[in-house]
Amino acid sequence: MTRWLGSHVSIAGGFAQAVDRAVAVGCTTMQVFTKNANQWQGKPIDDKAARTFRDALQQSSIGPVVAHDSYLINLASPKAGLWEKSKKGLLDELNRCAALGIHELVMHPGAHLGCGEDAGLERVHQALREVLDQSPPEVRLLIENTAGQGTCLGADFAHLAVLLQGLSGERLGVCFDTCHAHAAGYNLSTPQGYYACMDEFETLVGLDRLRVFHLNDSLRECGSRVDRHTHIGQGDIGRNGFSCLMQDRRFDDRPMLLETPKDVDGEMDRANLKLLRQLAGEE
Repeated sequence: MTRWLGSHVSIAGGFAQAVDRAVAVGCTTMQVFTKNANQWQGKPIDDKAARTFRDALQQSSIGPVVAHDSYLINLASPKAGLWEKSKKGLLDELNRCAALGIHELVMHPGAHLGCGEDAGLERVHQALREVLDQSPPEVRLLIENTAGQGTCLGADFAHLAVLLQGLSGERLGVCFDTCHAHAAGYNLSTPQGYYACMDEFETLVGLDRLRVFHLNDSLRECGSRVDRHTHIGQGDIGRNGFSCLMQDRRFDDRPMLLETPKDVDGEMDRANLKLLRQLAGEE
C-alpha cells in the first residue's frame, strides 16, 4: 500500500491554489490553514471558493486533507477573556473546515501560563466539551503533542490521555509530531527508542486515536524541550528513526505531513517526500 504522504502548503491566491502546489511537489495528502494563522479573524469562505476547492481536490491525486488551527488559540489560558475568545476561535475554525469539506483539524492543547498542569488540562478539557457540542459532527479535532516549551501542555502522552477522556474518538483524536515527541524526551532515533515510544503511546492513549502524523526531524537533541524542525534525516532523529516509522505497517493508512523548512520552488518538499518513500520501501 502506498502511504498518504504530503506537506503543509500555502493557500495564497485561493484554496484551489493549494491543491496545485501540493500536486506539484508530489503530495498525495496535504495540510492547510483555512486563514492567516496569526490572526483571529479570517475572510468568510463563500460558496464559490468552497466549491472551487472541492472540485480541484476531486480532479487531483490528493487524498485526505487536514487543516491546522490558529496559533493564537489557547484553551488552557487562565485568563477568562482569552479562554472565551479561544473557544470561539476554535469553533470558527471547525466551521470553516466543514465549509471546505475538510474532516480533520489539528490544534495545539495550549499553555497553562503558570496556573499549573492540572488546572490547564481541566480548562482545555472543559473547552473541548463545549466546542465539540456546538461544532459540525463531520469534523474531527486532533490534539497535537508538543515539545513542552515553557508552560505548553501535551509533551507528556499522559496529558493527551486526560484530554481525550470521555470524548468520542469520532470527534477527538491525536496528531503525532515526530520532532515534538523527540524534543519532549521520547527518543525516536533508534529502533529501541521508537518502539518504546509507540508502546507507551498505545498504553496511555491508544493507537486508534492517532489519526495524523507531522513528520519533522528535530534540530535539537532528545529531551531538549525546544521545538525546532529540520529536514528528514538531517536532525537528531535521523534516517534510522524515520525508517522505523515508515516501515511500521500499523500506520499505513494515516496521513503523514511535512512541516519542514520551505524554499521558493518546493524542492525541499520534493526531496523530503522522496526520502520518506525510499525509507518506506516504495522507491
